[in-house]
Amino acid sequence: QLQACGGGLVQARGSLRLSCAASGRTFSGYIMGWFRQAPGKEREFVAAITWSGGSTVYADSVKGRFTVSRDNAKNTVYLQMNSLKPEDTAVYYCATKIYDWATPATGYPYWGQGTQVTVSS
Repeated sequence: QLQACGGGLVQARGSLRLSCAASGRTFSGYIMGWFRQAPGKEREFVAAITWSGGSTVYADSVKGRFTVSRDNAKNTVYLQMNSLKPEDTAVYYCATKIYDWATPATGYPYWGQGTQVTVSS
C-alpha cells in the first residue's frame, strides 16, 4: 500500500515536499516512481529512485528543481520540489514496481492515491 501526502497550494518559486509511505512488504529490489497528471493532460513521469541503492532519474522538466530521496528505515520516499512553476500544478502520484532500471518511467503496477499540488502565479 502506498500513501502519498504533502500537496497543497504554493506560490510560484515556492517549495513543497511530498511524501509517499509504503507498507505491506519489504521494498528492497523495488523502484519508486513519482508521476503527475494535470487537468486535461496525460499522466507523466516525474522522477524515480531505487529503494536499495538510491539511484535516481528525473524528467527533463523537473531536473535541477526536484529531488527524490528515500528513508529506508521509514519505508518512505520523498519528492522535494523547489522553484515551483504554475505548470507544475497537477495531481502527484507515487508508484512502485520491481527493479527494472532500464525502464524507470513505465510499467508500474502499484499506485497510491494522488495528492494535489497547485502553484499560483
